[in-house]
Amino acid sequence: MADVAKAAGVSHQTVSRVLNDSPAVRPATKQRVLQAVTELGYRPNRAARTLVTRSSNTIGVVTFGPELYGPASTLMGVENAARDAGYYVSLATMRTVDAQSVRSAVDHFIAQNVDGLIVVTTSIDGDETFSELSQEIPVVVVGAGRKPGGKEISVAVDQAQGGRLAVEHLMGLGHEKIVHIAGPEDSYDARARREGYQEAMYTGGLQPLPVVVGDWSSERGYEAGRELLTRGSDMPTAVFASNDPMALGLVYALDESGVRVPHDVSVVGFDDVPGSAFYLPPLTTVRQNFEEMGRLCIASVLAALDGRAQRFPDPIAPELVARTSTARR
Repeated sequence: MADVAKAAGVSHQTVSRVLNDSPAVRPATKQRVLQAVTELGYRPNRAARTLVTRSSNTIGVVTFGPELYGPASTLMGVENAARDAGYYVSLATMRTVDAQSVRSAVDHFIAQNVDGLIVVTTSIDGDETFSELSQEIPVVVVGAGRKPGGKEISVAVDQAQGGRLAVEHLMGLGHEKIVHIAGPEDSYDARARREGYQEAMYTGGLQPLPVVVGDWSSERGYEAGRELLTRGSDMPTAVFASNDPMALGLVYALDESGVRVPHDVSVVGFDDVPGSAFYLPPLTTVRQNFEEMGRLCIASVLAALDGRAQRFPDPIAPELVARTSTARR
């Protein structure tokens, strides 16, 4: 900055004002400074600026299960929202949720002087760790149906409402024998979707059928389909799968055995993954608004920095996308 000031014939403070887009600089002076910046190839030293302002304009994000559509899409939403707010994202991807991994990532981000931390996880394992995170910075945890511990902020899509939407859609088509293929039992999202399935069944005057536990994969959806085919007269007329890949595997298993979707069995998925509109048949599913989730995460961090933290914001509503994998009974 001293070199820029010398080249432009101005003070160090004037260069600082120009770089921070202050209106208190005459246009001609600003133009002279910017020309010097260009000629000298000046780039702000973010580390030095952080030492002075105590703000890095960076938000740390810890993700678990990055290969899954939900966490990956949430991360994209967070990055887009952070960019719109003038922030950068620093990412740490973890394979497992445990106290050591979480604390290691948090210590790393604290050393970077990030302004806030966002944890994207679907796993119940290690939940107590999040409430024990350092409170030096705002911490936002993405997890459906969980109550915030410590001083953390908990945000989520209303996964239970998504489950209710799926079942209500099927009941509206006249189905009564509806089976749910759930996600892993250690998943917040899977647990909430399962609760939504059961609530909708009870509310509709129906008895929930035994749940088939899955693992998010198409392979497990295929296996679940083969299991359902052995039920004979207890074969359901409709299935709500906890995510689209399992629904895809299910449809393949049914079709392989001559069971037609939706003529014999209607199928609903969850997530509206890219390409689900081009499954055979196009998949009815529940869509999550990941862009809105990203905005909520960033807004929660910024609100906390301003002392306006809302520890449990209203969950984001999902929506049903009706396609031709479901039909009237």
